[in-house]
Amino acid sequence: MKILFVSHNHPEIRPGGAEGYALDVYEGVRAAGEFDPVLLSRSGPPISIGTRYHDGRPITMVDHDPNQYFFYTDMSRWDWVFGRSPHKGTLTRFFAEFLDEQKPDLVHFQHTMYMGYDILRATRNALPDVPIVYTLHEYLPICQHNGQMVRTMDGSLCDHDSPRRCHECFPRIPQQTFFMRKRFVQSHFSLVDLFVTPSPHALEQYVRWGIPRERIVCEPHGFVPALPVAERDADGPRDRFGFFGQFTQFKGADVLLRAWSSLEEDFQGRLWIHGANLDTAPAEFQDEFRGLLEAAGDRVRLVGRYGRDDLAKLMGRVDWVVIPSIWWETGPLTVGEAFQHGRPVICSDMGGMSEKVKDGVNGLHFRRGDPDDLADALRRAAADPALWERLRRGIPRVPTMAEHVEDLSRHYRRLLARAAAAAPGGDGKPGRVRVPDTTR
Repeated sequence: MKILFVSHNHPEIRPGGAEGYALDVYEGVRAAGEFDPVLLSRSGPPISIGTRYHDGRPITMVDHDPNQYFFYTDMSRWDWVFGRSPHKGTLTRFFAEFLDEQKPDLVHFQHTMYMGYDILRATRNALPDVPIVYTLHEYLPICQHNGQMVRTMDGSLCDHDSPRRCHECFPRIPQQTFFMRKRFVQSHFSLVDLFVTPSPHALEQYVRWGIPRERIVCEPHGFVPALPVAERDADGPRDRFGFFGQFTQFKGADVLLRAWSSLEEDFQGRLWIHGANLDTAPAEFQDEFRGLLEAAGDRVRLVGRYGRDDLAKLMGRVDWVVIPSIWWETGPLTVGEAFQHGRPVICSDMGGMSEKVKDGVNGLHFRRGDPDDLADALRRAAADPALWERLRRGIPRVPTMAEHVEDLSRHYRRLLARAAAAAPGGDGKPGRVRVPDTTR
């Protein structure tokens, strides 16, 4: 049976956690052999430079792989509030034709960004009886602020939405519009058979927002096998730190650089900063980041973009991985990568991070967005080599991608069996019962 995975981006175009994970799951399902996977990844501006490889149909193969495709969509009039495009023909004609050609037995959306929530309606109209799965990687359906649930006026965390609260963050958008936005997104989500989240915190947040508990499950990320780390000799302090992640205003690299600059001159530690996509961050943050990096001095090195094959080498030269995010996180992949390479984590004390990193067990917590408290944690980490050894022993086993794929496959089997039972005659042959469109 065929599984179609749909993602908002592809690592070939721009690296990122969710898109890398989507490719890993696709390859993991293919390796398992039970299902025939196909991956459709959105492309085009603002993520990639090119608009398409040829005129006409906006779907083309990825590197001549008949099971991977780019899907080019037009962002010229994208509605950032409702997450949709007025160019409906891209979905109702070209995407629908693709579905008809591929005839997947199940469709698993990793994201709908730059394609639109109404791609769910296009899928249901084209495939009335095919189960739909949707993985929630962040809180974009809930939060207009880039799905981060961080308030725009003071940077504080937000734990629930309402038309009034959302209007306070975006005064130019009326409360009525936020009311309709939620109705719009939820009406399309009603077409989804099963939602998947990587953390209990994210699951509870979405249940509070309105997804029925029986239609959402928590499945922590799985990880492909890692190359062995070449451990360095460290008879002295464990004072080498690494940041791995996106350079955005929500990942907290600025908090880390402020903390580092506040350390005393006799602090002998070193910091490596690994990441990408600074060019997509707001100009104000880019300028601030570069200024903080320059002020931090020569004990900080900006490494930049890295690939998975680089991780063992990069992790091998640091003792600690620092995750200073200022948003809730749904279950950061960096925690699993750090644990996979035997590195304790120093992270903010909330959300998906604090669920995975236990303070004093396999890492250290510090107060979210507090450079002084982070600086104290860095001093503590560097001053006590025995602490590093103890926390490293507390690192849990990381689920493998093969195990994660089996967990997902268990849900796929259940949904496929239910769809077969619901078909006319209950003989496993899909019927053609059309679902009414209630979103117009």
